[in-house]
Amino acid sequence: MNEAWEHIEIVRNAKRPNINDYISMIFDDFIEFHGDRFYGDDCAIKGGIAIFQGKPVTFIGMVKGKNVEENKKCNFAMPNPEGYRKALRLMKEAEKFHRPVVCMVDTPGANPSIGAEERGQGEAIARNLYELMRLKTPVVSIILGEGGSGGALALAVCDELAMLENAVYSVISPRGFASILWKDGSREKEAAGLLKMTAENLVTLGVCDYIIKETTGGAHTNPQTQGIFISEYLDGALKRLRDVPVEDMLESRYEKFRRIGVFSEADGDI
Repeated sequence: MNEAWEHIEIVRNAKRPNINDYISMIFDDFIEFHGDRFYGDDCAIKGGIAIFQGKPVTFIGMVKGKNVEENKKCNFAMPNPEGYRKALRLMKEAEKFHRPVVCMVDTPGANPSIGAEERGQGEAIARNLYELMRLKTPVVSIILGEGGSGGALALAVCDELAMLENAVYSVISPRGFASILWKDGSREKEAAGLLKMTAENLVTLGVCDYIIKETTGGAHTNPQTQGIFISEYLDGALKRLRDVPVEDMLESRYEKFRRIGVFSEADGDI
């Protein structure tokens, strides 16, 4: 049984709730901000200020459509550099006004097009990683469905990382993995089983901190209940981080990422 592939099929269900659904379920008075103040606005990333449990937060999330037209508008949830720069602008504003940042991630990866690269895709992602690591306000990230490579990590350097029960998170997509390793993208199902990309895998590896349960059959079977599950987790996460001194929070965030991974050192020359 390929559990990872079963999860991928669930999170790719066209009826699965996206951030537009969750915004209305979880937050009050959401005010969307647009643009990166350099090039333009990116519909693959939505962000702004919202009220959660009576308190302001900065919300940033990746947009995945439910049909072809919606997906074309948001570039199939593959952000451009201006999307990451918009996200960073909102994060820095949150730091200035002492608001916690809530990120929701659902992307197969960043836009790999020539145009995105010409506009600084790699730098935009790297800048987010750098700035998030030292952002002086709590950051909570939730993987809703797919978390692909650096395109996902750019919103997932955080104090707490949670994943929905069927979500997947990996350094590369299964198709990309198969294309590189075997020169055969059709073997993506086999690749998914090797990537250790499920929520349970990532808790074991120390990447994911919490698993948010899903309704039976997946989040799309009962979106309202799923919204309650996410809201309950988020309430607890923000309370856990609320009174942590900034220096302790930054040190803990740094150590969290230093602990990820397994390596061995060889003796002698290689």
